[in-house]
Amino acid sequence: MIKNRKITINKDTIIAILIPLFIVSFFLSLGNGAVKISPVGIIKSVLYDKGSVNYQIIWNVRLPRTIVAALVGISLSLSGAILQGIMRNPLAGPNIIGVSSGGGFFAFIILIVFPHYYYLVPIGAFLGALFATLFIYSLAWKEGVLPTRLVLAGVAVSSLFGAGTNALMTFYPDRVHGVLGFMVGGLSAITWKEVRTILPYVSLGTTLILFLPGKLNILMLGDEVSTGLGLKVEKTRFILIIISSLLAGSAVSVVGLLGFVGLIVPHMVRLFIGSDYRYLLPGTIFFGASVVMICDTLSRILFAPAEIPVGIIMSAFGAPFFLYLLRKKEAV
Repeated sequence: MIKNRKITINKDTIIAILIPLFIVSFFLSLGNGAVKISPVGIIKSVLYDKGSVNYQIIWNVRLPRTIVAALVGISLSLSGAILQGIMRNPLAGPNIIGVSSGGGFFAFIILIVFPHYYYLVPIGAFLGALFATLFIYSLAWKEGVLPTRLVLAGVAVSSLFGAGTNALMTFYPDRVHGVLGFMVGGLSAITWKEVRTILPYVSLGTTLILFLPGKLNILMLGDEVSTGLGLKVEKTRFILIIISSLLAGSAVSVVGLLGFVGLIVPHMVRLFIGSDYRYLLPGTIFFGASVVMICDTLSRILFAPAEIPVGIIMSAFGAPFFLYLLRKKEAV
């Protein structure tokens, strides 16, 4: 008699699969656009034909854009994974609960009102994301955080920041055109300057969170159990909120309000790997980078030679997935 056996895949194996996916996504991003270049052509141009047109396209246009796409995917995905852990809610994400809106509003103030201080945009976005996270968490807290209250508080705060952004656009209409791409999330004008801007923040945030998966695992057990295990809950939660805000703010400062990455990626990785943050965080890093690179590639080739913002592609995939999560939670 043959018994049905459930096939399980080792978590390390899944992460090992995500690494080639990351590499393939990287070369797809470098090779596709107005000019299509094969992987062999990419390697040949970078290593041997440095005076060629293909080299100029890859080095000056596509490589910085691809690197930023990967870094943005990593930062937003990790930010979402952290928020879902500390709030114990799979619907939490930088875009959904208003964290990105807070970072975007503060960055928008600098870009519109104080354009000469554009180099302060990453700091402003971080402070805005941090303020939004703390504000939302305080609104949702009442002897604990309920998922419904958290989402509702996030929607309210996001609407508040959205109203502020619209007010700025009304008062400074002559300066709006230059930041329209910021509103939907785009990678079309990325250069090496943006790589240098975002890299330190993503590197710092990623390094810090990779030392804290155990604390996230404990927080997932609830405040009472976490306290019983000796964890300083509020201190740990505050540190994680700062890291999450740093990651979300750094992404917002470079590409604008790119939505749904922080919601989709951690949840999809969790479906295959589980909720153990020792595996969830590395999986989120590779898959998050791959998702944004692939979506950015689609934004270039779907309506070529015209290009659409990557934020539109992400929203097209993210909105149905969010509705699926809502239906799933209601059914539980």
